[in-house]
Amino acid sequence: MKTEILPYSQTRSFVTVWMIELWERFGYYGMQALIVYFMVQRMGFDDGRANLVWGAAAALIYVAPAIGGWIGDQVLGTRRCMVLGAIILSLGYALMAIPSTNTWHLFSALGVIVVGNGLFKPNTANLVRKIYEGDDSKIDSAFTMYYMAVNVGSTVSMLATPWIKDYVNTTHGNELGWHAAYAFCSVGLMIGLLTLFLMRATIRHVGSVPDDKPLHMGKLAMVLAGGVVAVGVSAVILQYQSLARIFVYLAGVVVLGIFAHLIRKSEPSERAGLIAALVLTLQTVFFFIFYQQMSTSLSLFALRNVDLEFTVLGSHLWTWSPAQFQALNAIWIMVLSPVLAFMYTRAGRTGSDLSIAGKFALGFAVVAAGFFTYGFAGYFAVDGMTSSWIMIIGYGLYSLGELLVSGLGLAMVARYVPARMGGFMMGAYFVASGISQYLGGVVANLASVPQGMTDPLQTLPIYTSLFNKLGIAAVLCTLIALAVLPMMRKLTATHHAHQ
Repeated sequence: MKTEILPYSQTRSFVTVWMIELWERFGYYGMQALIVYFMVQRMGFDDGRANLVWGAAAALIYVAPAIGGWIGDQVLGTRRCMVLGAIILSLGYALMAIPSTNTWHLFSALGVIVVGNGLFKPNTANLVRKIYEGDDSKIDSAFTMYYMAVNVGSTVSMLATPWIKDYVNTTHGNELGWHAAYAFCSVGLMIGLLTLFLMRATIRHVGSVPDDKPLHMGKLAMVLAGGVVAVGVSAVILQYQSLARIFVYLAGVVVLGIFAHLIRKSEPSERAGLIAALVLTLQTVFFFIFYQQMSTSLSLFALRNVDLEFTVLGSHLWTWSPAQFQALNAIWIMVLSPVLAFMYTRAGRTGSDLSIAGKFALGFAVVAAGFFTYGFAGYFAVDGMTSSWIMIIGYGLYSLGELLVSGLGLAMVARYVPARMGGFMMGAYFVASGISQYLGGVVANLASVPQGMTDPLQTLPIYTSLFNKLGIAAVLCTLIALAVLPMMRKLTATHHAHQ
């Protein structure tokens, strides 16, 4: 039997994909750090509308990969879709950099970002899966490090874009700082594309069947035309909240229907893995409801009820703007990712690795602890303002939980789903994530502060009440995850027996 000799090592191929993901997330999270504040402070939206618009936009951004994954698998190719998606994303952020407070302009720019992310996200993740196909312990470790790329890029941008916005606004006495920050996001994507161009040879051997064929210009034109239509549809959905709600719930029904169809039509040897993937995907839906609080309720909590000065024993260390607190999530994940990746690899060698289902249960328990930390913030508040250190502790727990659940979600798809469904199922996973992010916006509105309410003593109990409820919900998710562990062990054993 002839052994295939790869032109580049797995590590070099992975680093290339890791780098483009880093720069793409640099753009996305730089925009996310500001978007709710932009709608509330610049566009004049109330909390409720801002939360739901961003929840709907996040849903669209995560639903689009279901189609993008199929286009990568069957039409243009995985590598080509990754590049095309990055180009379209840079255009979307560039549109947001144009000074305007017109809602249709904002929603159209977000529509371009939806299309770009739909092409980029599932195909980049699928390339990682293809690089390490067949090695479960390495897949868990690779996706944990891949998840770290998200947070290297997002840390820099979430610290930088609020600073750029404040600096330009203050220096020039206008509101152009918001748009300068969005331009910064666009430049990040352009750097990522340049990096990919220079390192393209390392991933030339990795991809789907269409990647190995000449580019079909007719198919490319059809994809681009479909993208233009999708931009228009996205803008309309964002403008009308009732449409957004219908779209999200319909997407949920479609995803469940597709899962049921694939399970019913699959080979008996594939069925156990698909059922396991469905159970874990449903758990991920609940996680992303918690996740969406970072850019909605937690973000507005930082604006109204967090002391922005970091102090130790009365000594001032530094001051952050409210938007920069979101970077704590990424900073913690950068600290924790290498530790977890090392632990997974070591446990894999000794045969003592915790199952993905077990990691999900542990992750929900840690998320619960994080939200209870925020909930207890009211007990330590002075005149309605709580310490910045509460945010550091809460984000640390929340981020560890995120790594155990969301960080392994893509690894779960890679492990349990047949290769021929890889791109599409990566997309279906993102659809489930998107649905729950819209639901996260709905949940955030439980802490929607009426316009004109500025007294921290009035707003603090509104937020802490929501955070305590979220902590209780995360405890319930932990109990459910523990209850399904025996079933998951049985499904996993059946799946491995048929491989």
